[in-house]
Amino acid sequence: MRRLLPFLLTMIAAPVLAASPEERLAAAGHSLPAAPKPAATYVTSVETGNLLFLSGHIDCIGGGKRGKVGADVTLDEGKAEAQRVGLCMLATIKDALGGDLSRVKRFVRILGMVNSAPDFTQQPQVINGFSELMKTAFGDAGLAARSAVGVASLPAGYAVEIEATIELAR
Repeated sequence: MRRLLPFLLTMIAAPVLAASPEERLAAAGHSLPAAPKPAATYVTSVETGNLLFLSGHIDCIGGGKRGKVGADVTLDEGKAEAQRVGLCMLATIKDALGGDLSRVKRFVRILGMVNSAPDFTQQPQVINGFSELMKTAFGDAGLAARSAVGVASLPAGYAVEIEATIELAR
């Protein structure tokens, strides 16, 4: 038991002690996809001053959930989709910042849009999938002022789209 206890403490503390956002994500079992390319006439991010503005992101990994949360898509599937969108957004951030997620000082504002059935009211719980991922990567700096809204439709019928504003360290 004496040998097992230090090992278990190391395993439990590993995500907290990891030095970089990428290491914390990897310790939690996540890997980043390739950064998505714009699907129309826009850019995926704009850096101005110490802020990075991110366009709305949908799933870039492939096989993302399509349909209305509360009808075709369950709450848990919607939450998992919001996490997948978060991984895509992290790939965009990393690409925009020259491969260095450690330049993220804090998330400032999040707008989460959920393709919702008319009577679905749990949009905040869906977008928690995104917020929990950002907290894993950046601690409390991954939490932001946030809106989670239901919409009648999203591009290509995806279940979740998220945009963000991030403060950068210089």
